[in-house]
Amino acid sequence: MKSENGTVVGSFPSDEGWPFAKYLGACGRMVAVNYVGEELWSYFNAPWEKRVDLAWQLMEIAEQLTNNDFEFALYLLDVSFDNFAVGPRDGKVIIVDAENVLVADKRLIRQNKPENWDVWYESKFDDCDKEACLSFSKEILCARATVDHNYYAVCQNLLSRHATWRGTSGGLLHDPPSEIAKDGRLEALLDECANPKKRYGRFQAAKELREYLAQLSNNVR
Repeated sequence: MKSENGTVVGSFPSDEGWPFAKYLGACGRMVAVNYVGEELWSYFNAPWEKRVDLAWQLMEIAEQLTNNDFEFALYLLDVSFDNFAVGPRDGKVIIVDAENVLVADKRLIRQNKPENWDVWYESKFDDCDKEACLSFSKEILCARATVDHNYYAVCQNLLSRHATWRGTSGGLLHDPPSEIAKDGRLEALLDECANPKKRYGRFQAAKELREYLAQLSNNVR
């Protein structure tokens, strides 16, 4: 089901390790959460080392929301640079706008076994002419146990060359150092994660991208 902002941040609290702003309370349709920090957008031209760390955190968030011990998949339906913030002290990436999050109970899916429930679902790349586009089917997201939507959303709308926001393009990992650009691995993983050429290629690319970004982040610290 699609959850209201307060429902998500209240049910998946930050003090239990979920990447949402701390829920302070709600009154009617208004939800109060604590101030986390500046929008991710303000880091678009930050030093390479900082952007690599933020990109790694974003991929870790995509993984946590997709696969966790609670067997809930939380699919991000609105992914843009304005919907994430970075803590000024700890540099931690947090989701600040959880209004458009779809919560799927994977235990229930396995129990009810809807049609094709165990077929891995690959999200379709959306090469639209607008900013922060995403292509998805809520019905399918709620009926499959294995879905690559969060990897697709983060790679397409935030990290890869396909990401566009406020008139810019190139994504958070634009203009890598010459040795990384020459190596080509980062660009290849980002492309496969955003717009896979192989069947189920995004699942593997996302895993390798998380590992590669962790390696790059450790190397620049």
